[in-house]
Amino acid sequence: MSSVVALIPARSGSKELKNKNILKVDGFPLLAFSIKAALLAKKIDRVIVSTDSLSYQKTAIKFGADAPFLRPKKISGDRSTDYEFIKHILDWFSAEKLQIPNYIVHLRPTTPFRDPRLIDQAIKEFSDNKRATALRSVHAMS
Repeated sequence: MSSVVALIPARSGSKELKNKNILKVDGFPLLAFSIKAALLAKKIDRVIVSTDSLSYQKTAIKFGADAPFLRPKKISGDRSTDYEFIKHILDWFSAEKLQIPNYIVHLRPTTPFRDPRLIDQAIKEFSDNKRATALRSVHAMS
């Protein structure tokens, strides 16, 4: 059976909007929207938030995600890459002797309004395509 893990990167230290990932939108922290969409997606087995902030970690756990570690500051800056945080999580899975997920769904908290059915559809399309190595969602701008 394939395992699917949603990874949500939520570093602190935004320069333009302080603590943007936990700013309230319609009464909820921005981060909560991505967590809930992932939890409502039927094909996602686990939701993990990668953060360097204790406050963000508590918020993630409060809304149902796992936040089993704090990301090192050296890979949490504004020049840090997605590769670094994803490699950190995969190394964590190995160190904890956990099964490496077959699929990773990368959900940015700064894109909060997602339909969980579209997440499931994307996972299905990707897993059905034996040649694809990655899938990226896009939409037309207004």
